[in-house]
Amino acid sequence: MLRFLLSRRWVGLLLAVIVVGVACVELGRWQLRRYYERQDDNVIVAQNLSAEPAAAADVLSTEGPPARDDEWRPVSAVGRYDATEQLIVSYRTRNGAPGVDVVVPLVTQAGPALLVDRGWVQTEGNANQTPAVPAPPTGKVSVTGWVRRDAEGDGNEVTPNDGTVRAISAAAIRPYLPYPVYDGFVELISETPEATPAPEPADPPELGSGPHFFYGLQWFFFAALALAFWCYFAWSEYNLRSRAPRSGDPPSERAGKSPVHR
Repeated sequence: MLRFLLSRRWVGLLLAVIVVGVACVELGRWQLRRYYERQDDNVIVAQNLSAEPAAAADVLSTEGPPARDDEWRPVSAVGRYDATEQLIVSYRTRNGAPGVDVVVPLVTQAGPALLVDRGWVQTEGNANQTPAVPAPPTGKVSVTGWVRRDAEGDGNEVTPNDGTVRAISAAAIRPYLPYPVYDGFVELISETPEATPAPEPADPPELGSGPHFFYGLQWFFFAALALAFWCYFAWSEYNLRSRAPRSGDPPSERAGKSPVHR
């Protein structure tokens, strides 16, 4: 009764289930790897957030991006803001409200400029107009901020256009500035002297694990579900065939009744 499983139709269906199952298992394993990588990254980020600020020149360089393990590490620098080279980072939304980030180069005493994301300013949402944003402090300024790596985007996103960008990349901004620039940038924690009014500073990153673990379980469930469907249909086919009358059975048996004798 199980010979039907060797037919082309059922073998083909089984192979399709195996392909789908293997794909689902691999996707589940990939999500679990993402989960464990996120856990490891969170440990490093938590250590960086609680560390004492280091000198920007000891962490950042003009010859290469900051190390991934240094992201969200606080650094400090002293210099002067160059407000003439200020950039607006458009399309930055907070809690559903439209706004922009304000990036100003800090020309440090060590020589290179440090791109400082001073924070967020709410706008009316009209991207066709340059919003009015608070001016940075003048004169000598001491800055502390979190190290961030350059955004990865195409040229239209990171290349300055009329004083605006959509993502921050020191590598793309550097050619438009008249001095050396550190790779990466910092998100402002504090500046002395303080400016009033000032943009809203960035929040520290969330250290949650994200949905990767549950996504992994879902992919494993889909793999098991595909096999379960195949088994269910095979079982249904077996029951149907086992109840069907056999060609060699007497008519009375095929009808499910005993013959009547008179």
